[in-house]
Amino acid sequence: MQQTIKKPPYLMIAILFVGAFVAFLNNTLLNVALPSIMDDFDVEPPTVQWLATGYMLITGILVPASAFLITRFKNKTLFVTSMAIFVVGTALAIWSPTFEILLTARMIQAVGAAVMGPLLMNVMLASFPVEKRGAALGIFGLVMIMAPAIGPTLSGYLVEHFSWHYLFIVILPFAVISLLLAVFKFDNIMETRKVSIDVFSIILSTIGFGGLLYGFSTASQAGWDAIEVWGTIAIGTIALILFVVRQLKLDKPLLSLETYKSPMFALSSAISVVNAMALFSGMILIPLYVQNVRGIEPLDAGLMLLPGAIIMGLMSPITGKLFDKIGPRPLALVGLTIIIVSTFFFTQLELDTSYTHLIIIYTVRMFGISLVMMPIMTNGLNSLPQRLNPHGTAINNTLQQVAGAIGSAIMITIMTNRMNSSVEDMDIEKTVAQKAKDKAMELISGGTDQTEAQTQATKYAKDLASTMAKQAQIDGINFAFLISTFISVVALILGFFLKRATVPAKHVDNAEKEAVEKK
Repeated sequence: MQQTIKKPPYLMIAILFVGAFVAFLNNTLLNVALPSIMDDFDVEPPTVQWLATGYMLITGILVPASAFLITRFKNKTLFVTSMAIFVVGTALAIWSPTFEILLTARMIQAVGAAVMGPLLMNVMLASFPVEKRGAALGIFGLVMIMAPAIGPTLSGYLVEHFSWHYLFIVILPFAVISLLLAVFKFDNIMETRKVSIDVFSIILSTIGFGGLLYGFSTASQAGWDAIEVWGTIAIGTIALILFVVRQLKLDKPLLSLETYKSPMFALSSAISVVNAMALFSGMILIPLYVQNVRGIEPLDAGLMLLPGAIIMGLMSPITGKLFDKIGPRPLALVGLTIIIVSTFFFTQLELDTSYTHLIIIYTVRMFGISLVMMPIMTNGLNSLPQRLNPHGTAINNTLQQVAGAIGSAIMITIMTNRMNSSVEDMDIEKTVAQKAKDKAMELISGGTDQTEAQTQATKYAKDLASTMAKQAQIDGINFAFLISTFISVVALILGFFLKRATVPAKHVDNAEKEAVEKK
């Protein structure tokens, strides 16, 4: 049976919310600032990208170990240690005189941030009974989704009006406040027990998840034929297979795959992975269109995403309450249908698609996502006994990271291949040369001086080449969104099999019964 405490520790949860919000916000805050950092430290795009890729790598590697950490260490000890590490990393980032130190600071931040999301979710699961978890985790969804969503807007403003240092200056006070409150006001509400950690599992997990995340994250830059891409993906896949086999054999695994004995957790996990692939692909394709094709400034591009973030923030608690009342299936089916329709509209982008049109479609898409993400995840976790909650949250967070990296890399590849195909079909060089020649002849026959006609024809050729190149990129983006639409259809089909989750009696094992009896 599920055990929850009598009265939810609202102050403790609030402190956790502040810490998790800062950690999630920090994840996406730096993306818009990467060009400025490139200029300041005189580094190339593949190098500066490590500030984002490296952060994700460290988080992806450490999240699988969060189940062990949450089971072994007291809530207060774990949170205070994590937040202290995060504060040190943030302070170091503000001071960073070189790129190497800034990258080190980001890695330190990632070490501190990795456990905050899983810890908060486990405290929420322990604090609220199953019938009230939808509303409670809806608030968690507000933090998990809204923080990364407002990151680009805040980042765009700070970079445009100040400098990238302010991205860290702004979040440092909140991190320090969260740390101080935790030191004096935090309680230990979850039981801990002495569990050993399998070092070989940690090594396999690090190589497996790290290899996959690195390989797929760098594929868009290095290309799929680069040995650093397919080599690391192959090594990661082999290590991950060995990791799974080892977990199945261990009496006390690092990441318990017993969670997948629950049909609803397995189904929720599959839908979440498919949905994450579609979601993260949108998060990378839309900025490409807005900034690279349309030339919209970073701040305006960030503001375009803000209404969607606000809608998600407002809807997340409402969705949680609806989940408690009507269950996961209606929300998932309606939400996924909205996602499919809005994603399909993104397959119709043109060179002159209006800014308002983009905002409306993106906001509607985010509304659909708000109906799906937390209800699906909550339903899966509700099907697990208390002792498996740390493992369930660790698996969910890890799969989100991996699915996001894979989805983004695949969509960028699809977009690039389609774009190159369009460039070949258009035969831009030959077409532009012919059009420029025709333009010059037209001007000369109209009485324009030959030199002036040639100057105007050259300018016309440059504009035409730029327009055709942008059109080719739009073709690639539209096609990638079409594939993303089909991916969402897969999630919709899986959604029809959802049921409201309960914990089967067979999942409450003897050890758990004995623990309850001792109380």
